[in-house]
Amino acid sequence: MKTGQQKMDWARQYMPVLGSIRKEFEETKPLAGVTIGMALHVEAKTAVLVETLAAGGAEVYITGCNPLSTQDDVASALGKVPGVHCYAKRACSNDEYYAAINRVLDARPSITIDDGMDLIHELHTHRQDVLKDVVGGCEETTTGIHRLRSMAAEGALKFPVVAVNDTPMKRHFDNVHGTGESSLTAIMATTNALIAGKVLVVAGFGYCGRGVARKARGMGTRVVVTEVDPRRALEAHMEGFDVMPMDEAAKVGEIFITTTGNTSVVTAQHFPLLRDGAILSNAGHFNVEIDVAWLEEHADAVERRDGIDTYVLAEKKVHVLAQGRLVNLATPKGMGHPIEVMDLSFALQALSALYMVEHGKDLAPGVYDVPNAIDEEVATRKLAALGIAIDALTEEQKTYLSAWDIGT
Repeated sequence: MKTGQQKMDWARQYMPVLGSIRKEFEETKPLAGVTIGMALHVEAKTAVLVETLAAGGAEVYITGCNPLSTQDDVASALGKVPGVHCYAKRACSNDEYYAAINRVLDARPSITIDDGMDLIHELHTHRQDVLKDVVGGCEETTTGIHRLRSMAAEGALKFPVVAVNDTPMKRHFDNVHGTGESSLTAIMATTNALIAGKVLVVAGFGYCGRGVARKARGMGTRVVVTEVDPRRALEAHMEGFDVMPMDEAAKVGEIFITTTGNTSVVTAQHFPLLRDGAILSNAGHFNVEIDVAWLEEHADAVERRDGIDTYVLAEKKVHVLAQGRLVNLATPKGMGHPIEVMDLSFALQALSALYMVEHGKDLAPGVYDVPNAIDEEVATRKLAALGIAIDALTEEQKTYLSAWDIGT
């Protein structure tokens, strides 16, 4: 517990935006009487968010959203915070994982906060007895938003959810800078391999993929991008990256990072094409992008150590990091996104949760954008913390921007 508390103390000092929100929450208690159920990566930055919600008066029940991303010392320390109940455990079985989610749902939360939508999925499929208590929810990541939009399109989603992932203050900082830096850091810390000069293949050029690609290029790698979207592929080309299908990239890549949020990106058809010693990693939420199950079944030998599973295929070694799970969190040395990045994302979560407390009952079931006022507020608080001042529109400029009859 001591080390967990130390990690939380360290993170807190680099999270001024969330700190300013916590100070206001402590004074006004806007979440008094609210029960919040959470399934997130339980590590130090998440703990600071949980402390903030509890400081606002909420009773918080939390578990993990990935079997390998919990830091047990942080989970232990978090469970000692007044008003917080933590059920997360690292390296839990599938049954233990869902048992913990159900313990959160046993608290009958009125607000849900998810990363990947497993909590909401369980709520809608096996715990519909709790649905009537839920006012609204928040979703943190791309994969979860995809699933929620599918539910909403089919009329299956039974309450409103804020798509925290889709707002500019999340995409441009968490997805780009957070995923970019933390994924590469985890790969280097886990393998101790030099990445400068190597060919690094990034699957997907969305916000996460472009963050990885840009950061990797800055560190001296030769970046190859694979895509299925012609517009994103063209964007990657215009930024100077090599673009090719995975069938071709598999032959030249030395390090691979999947960021698509989709299934079956590196599969049985690609494994025989890989170079000896290829390193495979995933930065998408679920462990479906690399077909690890095929390797488990067909590899001649497997060696497991410190977040690396080595498979031998036709005398070639293929190294898979973190069992194909989130490389920046699921490796033993993975610390997740940088603290300052998560300060912004979790500030969005805290304010979006408050928004749902205040407005959720007035919203129909569906997926909603983060209100622009909240997005701008987080940016404004961050600039203030950095001591940066910016201009403001004059009345003349506001009039010009809103008028249609002003010509040349």
